Amino acid sequence: MSGKARTVILAVGLLVVMVGLVVASVPLYSLFCKVTGFGGTAREADASAPAAHPMAQTMVVRFDASVMKGLPWRFKPVQSSMTVHLGETSLAYFTAENRSDEPITGTATFNVTPVKAGQYVNKIACFCFSEQHLEPGQKAELPVSFFIDPAIASDPDANEVRTITLSYTFFKARKQTSASPAPTGAPTPNLPSEGHS
Repeated sequence: MSGKARTVILAVGLLVVMVGLVVASVPLYSLFCKVTGFGGTAREADASAPAAHPMAQTMVVRFDASVMKGLPWRFKPVQSSMTVHLGETSLAYFTAENRSDEPITGTATFNVTPVKAGQYVNKIACFCFSEQHLEPGQKAELPVSFFIDPAIASDPDANEVRTITLSYTFFKARKQTSASPAPTGAPTPNLPSEGHS
């Protein structure tokens, strides 16, 4: 084998390895953030595991919703905020409505602010990262079950936090799916636990 051929093969092999690392880095980084709460990402909680014992101390949780350009949906939280006890499992709702004349599949991402509080927000069940399919004019109610880890109260870097904002952004899914129309006003049935998203 000539030196040029060997160099080409090595270069192509290196390119394949680099592309593989780039492709793998996105899901790995996402998994890292979910497990550690890094970057304001809420941690995932096992639905079968009980939340921490509720404390008297409370936290205000605000909810924010937005839609990326190109997705003709109306998306908003049912409640703008709620006061929860640390360790108490709470349930919040968002609504989504397809305002177009065609079926659309959307996917939501989330973020927590302040960033340092992300590791203490444990979501038990959520619609984020799972596809939500809405027929023309269809509305859906999307629940989020979560609790705030009482450990935040003893963290010297985060114990002054009294308000946490949980933000969701919907965008049009890259791959559009077809689904049977659900009854008008009914929630979409695909709400996996956060641990299986």
